[in-house]
Amino acid sequence: MADLPKSSDAEYVKRIEAERQEKDYFFKDHQQSPIPWELREKFIGLAYFPPNPKYRLKVKLQRYPKPEPVVLATSKGIPRDMLKLGYFEFTIDGQTRRLQVYKSIPKRGEAEDESLFVPFRDATSGKESYPAGRYLDLPVTENDEHVLDFNLAYNPYCAYNDAYVCPLPPRENWLDIRIEAGEKNFPLEDLKEQLAKEGKPLGHHHH
Repeated sequence: MADLPKSSDAEYVKRIEAERQEKDYFFKDHQQSPIPWELREKFIGLAYFPPNPKYRLKVKLQRYPKPEPVVLATSKGIPRDMLKLGYFEFTIDGQTRRLQVYKSIPKRGEAEDESLFVPFRDATSGKESYPAGRYLDLPVTENDEHVLDFNLAYNPYCAYNDAYVCPLPPRENWLDIRIEAGEKNFPLEDLKEQLAKEGKPLGHHHH
């Protein structure tokens, strides 16, 4: 697999940092933000590993002859139907690993979701990163060639708010290597404790 050109690393890092800032603005102020609104004044931005081009990899989707319907467990026990399309094989620091690639099955009347879904856990899960794992979304491509960029790994909305239902990475996508890229854990419990100490438990506010 050819590496992506190095000359563009600085621009790449800038772009990632700009995207992260945009997301912070969205989480702080937008109606659709997953952060419980009582916590938003305490929200000082999401935490990330520094952008690292080493974790940006060219891969090809190795498709299975027939996409396999699978059921992913979720944080709320409500199963989520998906299609397993194939896998990506990639090498980081001389370690070659695979991740299975999924696609959501549209409910009746819903438009087809055009993105590939790669939920994973790794050796940082439960340490620096969210214990349940992280997600990657990739646009479908014509030739099945992709850039698997772990710098774009993001937390399920469950990391910020217990009200969401989030698919859990299946065991076959638990990596035994450290992916020191992408989003780190969000201190939801710490923030809740701070609120409780101030006598403002979560969810007891009236608008």
